[in-house]
Amino acid sequence: MQPFYITTPIYYVNAKPHLGHAYTTIVADALRRFHTLLGKKTFFLTGTDEHGDKIVQAAEKNGCTPQEYVDSISATFRDLWPSMGITYDRFVRTTDESHKKCVQAVLQKVYDSGDIYFGEYGGHYCYGCERFYTEKELENGLCPQHQVKPEYIAEKNYFFRMSKYQDWLRQYILDNPDFIRPERYRNEVLSLLDSGALEDLCISRPKSRLSWGVELPFDTDYVCYVWFDALLNYVSALNWPDGEEFTTFWPGVQHLVAKDILKPHAVFWPTMLKAAGFEPYNNLNVHGYWLVRDTKMSKSLGNVIEPLEMAGRYGLSAFRYFLLREMHFGSDASFSEEALVARLNADLANDLGNLFSRVLSMTGKYFDGVVPSPAAYTADDEDIINLAKDACRNYVRLFERVRFSNALESLWELVRALNKYVDSSAPWTLYKTGDTARLGTVLYVLLECMRKVAVNLWPVMPEASEAMLGQLHVCFDSAGTRLQDEAEAWGTLQAGGKVEVSSGLFPRVEVAKEKDLPAEQPVPKAQPVAVPAVEYAEFEDFQKVELRVGTVLTVENHPKADKLYRIEVDLGEEQPRQIIAGLKEFFAPDALTGRQVVVVANLKPRKLRGLESQGMILALRTEDGMELLTASNPVPAGTRAS
Repeated sequence: MQPFYITTPIYYVNAKPHLGHAYTTIVADALRRFHTLLGKKTFFLTGTDEHGDKIVQAAEKNGCTPQEYVDSISATFRDLWPSMGITYDRFVRTTDESHKKCVQAVLQKVYDSGDIYFGEYGGHYCYGCERFYTEKELENGLCPQHQVKPEYIAEKNYFFRMSKYQDWLRQYILDNPDFIRPERYRNEVLSLLDSGALEDLCISRPKSRLSWGVELPFDTDYVCYVWFDALLNYVSALNWPDGEEFTTFWPGVQHLVAKDILKPHAVFWPTMLKAAGFEPYNNLNVHGYWLVRDTKMSKSLGNVIEPLEMAGRYGLSAFRYFLLREMHFGSDASFSEEALVARLNADLANDLGNLFSRVLSMTGKYFDGVVPSPAAYTADDEDIINLAKDACRNYVRLFERVRFSNALESLWELVRALNKYVDSSAPWTLYKTGDTARLGTVLYVLLECMRKVAVNLWPVMPEASEAMLGQLHVCFDSAGTRLQDEAEAWGTLQAGGKVEVSSGLFPRVEVAKEKDLPAEQPVPKAQPVAVPAVEYAEFEDFQKVELRVGTVLTVENHPKADKLYRIEVDLGEEQPRQIIAGLKEFFAPDALTGRQVVVVANLKPRKLRGLESQGMILALRTEDGMELLTASNPVPAGTRAS
């Protein structure tokens, strides 16, 4: 089984850590824990990027040397992660001597091969990005990231022959569809490469302008460009070239980044690896931004979210769960305390916490806190057992594909079904009528499913997971637990064992007073909307419409239409239905795949931009975009609405 190596970007130390940093690092921690439960040997790397113009400027502003400044801010990052439930194997700093030596060795190797040359260049230099921009890349003459006018600088520098590897990189991405994911970012990089705009990369800065960096081994008058330096942390942290860690973990490397650093990781980095003789990384996993009131976080706007404060207010487990559940990986997501509290109360308090409270209490009341032995299973029991196995399978499949929100939703389909199973089975009635065998079977099914849920949640919320398993008196060992087994096994919880008779997990909370966020603008009072007169349909007309629930299997871009998807839906027929739908503006492919949708199944097929559509997916337009119509709980594919 291939080892698993996960990296965060190394965070730039010109500012303290915020929600975006916390999200990326928590996701990396969750992935590392998840792959540990798959039985893989794992390595988790994070760290700080400490060279460049902005560091010098920040140090001067704070009245200290660059080294003193980076020591202070780097420690802030390093100290924060354990309080977020994050356990890493290596914290790398670009000021580490071992890292500097690695950078110089790679530079010399690429220089000796002829892929670094000396030349003169003039370009638009943004100090915020610490990079040159071409005229094409500027937006109305401004840096696209910082919206400030760059300074035109002409100077002699060293250049990496990045353009030499343009065709190789394009073909490699085409041959390896999962190399960059989600697909939208893969397409973005391919579009850049198809435009033929890839230029050679300036990889040095003259010491006359900047001395805070790694000195070039072949010219002591220059230091290395911060990106060429920083990206090599993924190699230096494994003690390349002779380290056992490099031999063990590099073949399984996965990078995790936000979309604003897509180009350095998707273009600079693979071409650098190719030139230096390294195998490319396995996957580049790209996530969107966390927005606050639909605006990207910014110190100047005063909307930066402090992760430690949020975790302190609402609990670390709830905070971690919210981040992975709320953001569909790859898309932007909005953060608010109201949304966090709503998710906590609905998913954790009402669903999961209520389930544990009810079932443990009934086990205590009816069986003195002893796990009962199940008797013969009924069809209802078998349905729940099969749903539990399916939920575990889907969870593993989706989590492995970095679709965390969908993975958690598949697990919550089971949690909600278990609460309904309690209501329909009515253990209190079984107890009153003396049907002990049936009562014991119902409670055993519930307890065993609760154990499965708790195990699967360990990567996302380890503290809560271990607390739940503790209440079930299950000895949890991450080294010996296999999520693959949870999808197939049944009966792991031993009858006759003890459980706690109360839970108390996830009490409901209210929104804490927001002190640090800018005041919201008053919402205009809604105006009455004129409703058109209804044109009634006869019941016979309605009977002609056949609505069926189906499961989305695949989502692809329409080859001839920018706003359309080609979607395959399982409607319980021999072959999936092909449906052409205008949902691209509102949903990423990953947000649709695996979802259940309502389809007008007897609509006459018609061609849309050359492809036949064999039905219509029903959706609602809202002020925020689009919502899919679906069943309140999972149903077999092809189920007809009535």
